[in-house]
Amino acid sequence: MELRIAIVEDQKFEAQQLERLLRQAWGDPVVCDLYESGDAFLHRAAGPYAVVFLDICMEGTNGIGTARQLREKDPHLLIVFVTSSPEYVWEAFPVHPFDYLLKPYKEEKIRQLTAELRRVLCRQEPELEVRIARQTVQLPLNKILYAESQNHFVRIVTDDGECRAAATFAQVEQQLKTQENFLVCNRGLLLNMDKVLRFEGDCIEMLDGARLPVRLKDKNSLFAQFTQYQFRHMQREF
Repeated sequence: MELRIAIVEDQKFEAQQLERLLRQAWGDPVVCDLYESGDAFLHRAAGPYAVVFLDICMEGTNGIGTARQLREKDPHLLIVFVTSSPEYVWEAFPVHPFDYLLKPYKEEKIRQLTAELRRVLCRQEPELEVRIARQTVQLPLNKILYAESQNHFVRIVTDDGECRAAATFAQVEQQLKTQENFLVCNRGLLLNMDKVLRFEGDCIEMLDGARLPVRLKDKNSLFAQFTQYQFRHMQREF
């Protein structure tokens, strides 16, 4: 399986070292483009890329700022931050990185990362099957932001827009709750935690700007579930 990646790193030697280690660990062909800064990547990116490796500390638009702009365009892009300063991990948390690499690089960590990348990139994405306008359609779960009960329909908002499914909320919930990233935050309202921008006060703000109300009596429990999910998916080496 060919892997197409970008490495955004202002230290040429470190960028070349990371490229070499990734090629060794991946085994199959790797197409790699190097960019010397976040601004250079944002203006000259020759993607699409399966994975983007971002140095956090760079002049101009740093790695975190670059990641924020990438997320606006592609919520599914796999982003791996590289840094010599672990404290920056918390600043990077809101853009949902796939992983972190700590400098100096360790070959064992690179092997673990490439194995996980292969697993994620090769797997078949699950789908939600619903009836829309008298037709049965499959909606990729990784594109769904949230689903909301509306009378005899369920409004489903995705990265590509929204639709009304001829189903009960219970039927949609039964399919979505088989995936750990979906959370019922209020009566008749279910969201994809991978699409959350922030959990703030009495609502959850989604990547599309929607603010979804949280069931007040369960607010602490819901926040705990969201936080635990985020931590489980921060594959860290420290």
